[in-house]
Amino acid sequence: MGASHRGRSSIKPPRSLVGTLWLLSAIMTAYACPSNCHCTDRNGVVVQCTSRNLERVPPNLPKDTVVLLLSSNRIRSIPKETFADLHRLRELDLSHNAIESVEVGAFQGISESLRTLDLSNNHLSGLPKDTFAKLSARVRLAHNPWHCECALQEVLRELRLDPETANDVSCSTSVQEEYVGQAVIQVLDSGINFCNFHHKTTDVAMFVAMFCWFSMVTAYIIYYINHNQEDARRHMEYLKSLPGTSHVSKDYDTASSVF
Repeated sequence: MGASHRGRSSIKPPRSLVGTLWLLSAIMTAYACPSNCHCTDRNGVVVQCTSRNLERVPPNLPKDTVVLLLSSNRIRSIPKETFADLHRLRELDLSHNAIESVEVGAFQGISESLRTLDLSNNHLSGLPKDTFAKLSARVRLAHNPWHCECALQEVLRELRLDPETANDVSCSTSVQEEYVGQAVIQVLDSGINFCNFHHKTTDVAMFVAMFCWFSMVTAYIIYYINHNQEDARRHMEYLKSLPGTSHVSKDYDTASSVF
């Protein structure tokens, strides 16, 4: 019995089995599919999360994801470094959501690999200047309530708009009312520079402020002169009322002529 016990205690799993289990665990971790999504392997993982009522981008996505489909959900914002670990990501579809903001650095980590980015049919009215910094992907921004101003012009200068949908990127509001409803690209191609409007608005505001300041100073000077003139008049009248001050009348007349 003692020998049999020693024999059982010395049994160890083969090294090949341990290695296989470790490899399977690593594969499962790398390819774990988010709940409510469907994943397939097509020379990389395709993650299908369309119409799943999601309110944010799922965390812990498979690191070998090459296609991420998140359209028709309720996502409202894209925080910084949301896709930082997806270095193989080539296609990202965020269309038909409720996205109102995209933070600078949201696409950090995928700027070199990404080829297509779809942000159409969201609630975007503006974006930070460096949102698409170093991004070489073709971007769709159609059917968003864009506010046409200098900041948007600078954002568009930094990216490659999808030519098929470029004319659907239009001004819902604008620093100049005449451009509301027009395609942003067509307005810019016509030679309009929204940044010039910004500078002109700033110049006008400075002019108005300086004019108001000058008017206040002028009004104060006029008040000061009138107030002193009235005090001088009263003082002279008082002196004239005193006996033996006939010479004061001449001084008063001189002072009045001066004022």
